[in-house]
Formats: sequence, structure tokens, C-alpha cells
Amino acid sequence: MSITFSPRQPECFGRVAVLYGGRSAEREVSLKSGAAVLAALLEAGVDAFGIDVGDDLLVRLAAEPIDRAFIVLHGRGGEDGSMQGLLECLGIPYTGSGVLASALAMDKLRTKQVWQSLGLPTPRHAALSSVADCERAAAELGFPLMVKPAHEGSSIGMARVTSLEELIAAWQAASAFDPQVLVEQWISGPEFTVAMLGDQVLPPIRLGTTHSFYDYEAKYLADDTRYQVPCGLPAEQEEALRRLTACACEAIGTRGWARADVMQDEQGRFWLLEVNTVPGMTDHSLVPMAARAAGLDFPQLVLTILADSLEARS
Repeated sequence: MSITFSPRQPECFGRVAVLYGGRSAEREVSLKSGAAVLAALLEAGVDAFGIDVGDDLLVRLAAEPIDRAFIVLHGRGGEDGSMQGLLECLGIPYTGSGVLASALAMDKLRTKQVWQSLGLPTPRHAALSSVADCERAAAELGFPLMVKPAHEGSSIGMARVTSLEELIAAWQAASAFDPQVLVEQWISGPEFTVAMLGDQVLPPIRLGTTHSFYDYEAKYLADDTRYQVPCGLPAEQEEALRRLTACACEAIGTRGWARADVMQDEQGRFWLLEVNTVPGMTDHSLVPMAARAAGLDFPQLVLTILADSLEARS
């Protein structure tokens, strides 16, 4: 598939603040993403500047003339609805999903509950807040299991476990990042990531890693991670994966851009893991890779995301 790029005059965006950095556990990734986005905007002739979000954010927003914001803040404080709510109150248009969809997608447990209510496939799971919860989850779900903080991204705090002792240790480690910890059944099979750009589904990417799963190092540091696009699925299965991704994002209410992570089991069934509403934009990131496969270079992708902020929000 290919996407037609509809160029806008740089002047139509006005003065654009690129919000990046922040104070979440994903700060380093956000700094890289924000630098790449800012460089692309400047290259395209957009009047853009960067704000490394910190305690002086309100002062900066009040002092600078800003017509719209490009949010490249990963994790809490930028991807969870709080920044979106602040910009709504200030009357500053911004990129990406709104308050509700951002908050919902950031909460992996409630995202899964929404999907379950609509009959969309997602691995069986449980919430952990005590050793007793770990014991119940082990008895009900079996092993292996995946443990993850409920409100973090970039695979931070995640661990694959194969015993109760490992589960308890992984829950305790994940609790350092988030008091709410999620555990879900391990799906054995290939992992895919599928990006949305507006209402278009970008080409799916199949991920391959020598690690036990696609963890932080495999995402951002390793040079041996494999990215397969086209993804290698038969046409019928790829179309089913695209439809599932569109339904998953529609259920959450995403807009502008998003990326869903999906597993395929040994029987060929797809299982939804999570949705990211501010995906990475680094040199290792997946949305730019999928966009290239659809015929959009990085500056075109950035401008397409920014152009959505010109549309009125309902």
C-alpha cells in the first residue's frame, strides 16, 4: 500500500512548540524523538522550537507565542492525557489523541477491559498488588507469564517469568515503576506492530529479536533486532491484522497517529497487547519505518501528523 502525501504550506501551522523530554522513565527516548521531529519541522520550513518539559512548563507556555504543539512526550506526563488536558485548557491545538484516549491507552489494564467488552482478542490477565495476587495469577493463568507496569511504555519494568518465585520478584521490580502491575499469559509466536496514521493502517512490521521478548534494549540499543516489512503474512492474514488494529484503535478512540502491538499464536490467531498514542520517533522507531514502506519519508510523516492538529476536535 502507499499513502499520498498532501503538502501544506509551512505558514499554515504558525509557531509550533515541540514538547519532548519530560520527567517520565522514557525521558531519554523522548529526547531523541523530539530532536528528530524538531529537525524535520525546521527542514520543512515550519516555525518550530523545542521545549524540554520541566517544572517551568507553564511559564514557558505563557511566555512563548504558540499556535500549536507537537507532543513527543513518551510515558506519563505526556502520553497519559495530562498534557492533553493542559493544552485543552490553554486553548492550544496539539497532535495526536485527546484526553480520554490518551489516558485510556496509557492504562494497559483498562485498555484490555475495553477490548474484552467488545469481544476483541487480548491475552488473559490479572492485576497484581500482593503476593497473594501473584499466587492466584499463577494458579489461574499458568506459566510462562509476562509482567509489566500498567502505566509504562518502552518495555520498561517488563519481565517474562516461568515460576512463582520469578513472578513475585518481577512484580516487586515492576512495582518500583508503578503501583499497579499487570500480568498476562505469554503468547508463543511472532510479534507484529501496526501503526495508524489518521484513518489509514500502515504496513505491519514483524519483529525479531534474540532476546526473550522485544524489550527496551532490543527496541532502542541492539543492532541485531530484525524488522520485516512486508511482514511476510499471507494476504488474508495481513488484512485480518489490519482490520483488528483499526478496531482496537477505534475502541480506544485514538486519532492522528498510534501504534498497536499484536502477537500471533501457533494457531495463527492474533492477540492485542497494547496501543501507544505517542510512539517513538527515533532512528530505531517503528512508525517511521512503516511510513517509509507506505511511501512517506520522515519529514512527510511529521508534517502529516502535525496537519491533523489543524482539524477541529469534537
